[in-house]
Amino acid sequence: MSKALIPAMMCLFLVAATLMGAGKNVFDYTLNTIDGQPAPLSAYKGKVVMLVNVASRCGFTPQYTALEAIYEKYKDRGFVIVGIPANNFGAQEPGTNQEIKTFCQSKYNVTFPMMSKVSVKGDDKAPLYQYLTDKSANPNTGGDIQWNFTKFLVGPDGQIIKRFEPKVTPDSPEVTAAIESALASLKR
Repeated sequence: MSKALIPAMMCLFLVAATLMGAGKNVFDYTLNTIDGQPAPLSAYKGKVVMLVNVASRCGFTPQYTALEAIYEKYKDRGFVIVGIPANNFGAQEPGTNQEIKTFCQSKYNVTFPMMSKVSVKGDDKAPLYQYLTDKSANPNTGGDIQWNFTKFLVGPDGQIIKRFEPKVTPDSPEVTAAIESALASLKR
């Protein structure tokens, strides 16, 4: 093989790798439910999904109330919230999955799906969060998770529509408008 051919082949390899990654979306990932059962996110194809990294001992924990309220308001129209506990920020989610489940149900009456605790940053970052925070795959919404209660709104095709930082409450006009717009796109 000539030395002139090597750069061209490297370029083709990079283009191919980029194209293979370009087809990925949120529905390609599987988490475990809070009870430890596999939960392929593909089960939510055709729905509008909000993924939220949650914690029980955070200043933003009261957002569970608004999360449950918007879930109840929109669930019959094809909306689902997926709570994903993480202990990456200030050790604010130290409990076991069972303790987290009990807390969410008893304190906030959470009925939306809750997943097992994962890592959303660092060397042990869950594959879903590797994808969500990947700036090359998601230039408008990628970037490191800064704190608990970061919200990703995902369309029925598994593509990320919008990212909301923790200070933006789930029931804010900005969030509800984005949810309603995404729900309006659903074919009913």
